[in-house]
Amino acid sequence: MRRIARKNSSVYRGPSTDVSTLVVIPARFASTRFPGKPLAVLAGKPMIQHVWERSRAAGLEGVIVATEDKRILDACREFGADVELTSAEHASGTDRVAEVAKRHPEYNQVLNVQGDEPGIPAETVRAVADALRNPSVNISTAVAGIRDPGDLSNPNVVKVVMADSGAALYFSRAGIPFRRDANASAAPPYFRHLGIYGFQRDILLKVTQLKPSPLELTESLEQLRWLQAGYRIQCAVVKDFSVGVDTPADLKAFEMFMQTQVR
Repeated sequence: MRRIARKNSSVYRGPSTDVSTLVVIPARFASTRFPGKPLAVLAGKPMIQHVWERSRAAGLEGVIVATEDKRILDACREFGADVELTSAEHASGTDRVAEVAKRHPEYNQVLNVQGDEPGIPAETVRAVADALRNPSVNISTAVAGIRDPGDLSNPNVVKVVMADSGAALYFSRAGIPFRRDANASAAPPYFRHLGIYGFQRDILLKVTQLKPSPLELTESLEQLRWLQAGYRIQCAVVKDFSVGVDTPADLKAFEMFMQTQVR
């Protein structure tokens, strides 16, 4: 696919350092449960604009929206985003992010901020980028403590266990770690995985060439493919997190939440 060039690029340029980080926001129009989701209006703006604004607030060197649909491309240009058209054949958002990363060798780190997280804190985006500063880290992500006990049994809330270093040991839809002795004096810490990833650029281009692994197919979690292949995934623990918008009902609930925050 050709790159969509713009004369007046709105890519934010942060301070000059040895590390240059590009945020790519994959935004697909053809969602099964919520067609046109990135353009759904939330508080007077298309949802993708909220994600873009929060990503820019992290102060990293570049922010690009990646989409397969001209309607999203046109909308992003209208509110001033840097946006590129990508293939409609990608199996995942990671593949879409990799297509954009291939066009931009000037960046050595790439973040994947999902286009359906309009409430993602800028601090979370920054924390995932900071975790990549360690050259031994292949991939970074964000996790937050689980506050609702019901989330442990909810398969839609992905759980993670970590080494003392913060490196992920395993991700699961099950409640891990399993508490064998319910009468123990202290419960283990439980963490939920948040849908954001950071990659060393060369690692991103490698992991997108991997075939789905048995663990990934069992749990339907893409990150298990990378973990099973031996890549280190470093977890940044953050306090605040947002929930992704998957359906029109989610969008309505999130808008009501935003209204309570304003009050």
